Amino acid sequence: MWPALRRGCARPAPDWIALCQQAAQLGEQTDAALRAWLKQRLQPYRVEAADGTADGLLTGYFEPLVEASRQPRVAFRVALYAPPPDLANRRPYWTRQQIDTLPAAQAALRGSEIAYLADPLDALLLHVQGSGRLRIASANGDVQLVRAAFAGSNEQPYKSVGRWLIEQGELKAGEASWPAIRTWAQRNPQRVNDLLWSNPRFVFFRLEPLPDPALGPRGAQGVPLTPGRSIAVDPLSIPYGTPVWLASTEPLSSEPLHRLVIAQDTGSAITGAVRADYFWGWGEAAEQQASRMKQPLRLWVLWPRP
Repeated sequence: MWPALRRGCARPAPDWIALCQQAAQLGEQTDAALRAWLKQRLQPYRVEAADGTADGLLTGYFEPLVEASRQPRVAFRVALYAPPPDLANRRPYWTRQQIDTLPAAQAALRGSEIAYLADPLDALLLHVQGSGRLRIASANGDVQLVRAAFAGSNEQPYKSVGRWLIEQGELKAGEASWPAIRTWAQRNPQRVNDLLWSNPRFVFFRLEPLPDPALGPRGAQGVPLTPGRSIAVDPLSIPYGTPVWLASTEPLSSEPLHRLVIAQDTGSAITGAVRADYFWGWGEAAEQQASRMKQPLRLWVLWPRP
């Protein structure tokens, strides 16, 4: 947790400036000494909704790894886009369906393509997660690993494609994981566009080098996310950089998940006080955990003592 806290102190909220300055002066410490230092300086407060409800929902997210191409090819036709020139002039921007079908929307995006994927569900996954890692092979066989980082959105509402499948009677509640969604799409190729268009939100990206693959993407706080220690929150309820004690369960085993995390990100679906999205990291294990995570949640924030 300490590395995540130190990263958050790079952009502290006003109430955290003094404590972050003290943290920066600490030398090498044992875990026990750091816990004692934090306990002495922080006061816990239980997080509750406006109606006093203390129970909420914990979901998970991760950073996908996707094969991509710099140029359109036979097997790579699904474009990722940088923010188009007219994005600020049209609010909200075109929906996902309009971008796929309207000549005017397609003309507005022409020239903003930054990479191409093979599978529209991979593109949707990047849009939902907000960022991802692209493995791009060049013509000479060299492979480059880059990050597709969040650079903006069409400001349309986020709608869960899993929820759409449940409402259509295609999946049962609790079954709408990404593996299940992909399996459904393989069985129903004629309805994939209906699935995609059920979520009008569309995300734009920028490509960034990945000099240190051990660092996560930058969250809304502007600092790299730490797997297992960073969460996305509603910043109207919990300020960025706040340590939060999280009490929940593991998605695959239902074992207790009790740990100190840092509020360092947000998301369009993360609204309300007792609501969080747990960053699992990257790779297959992270995807398995994140895609199945819908767990009960309680939160306590730790705030500097007066």
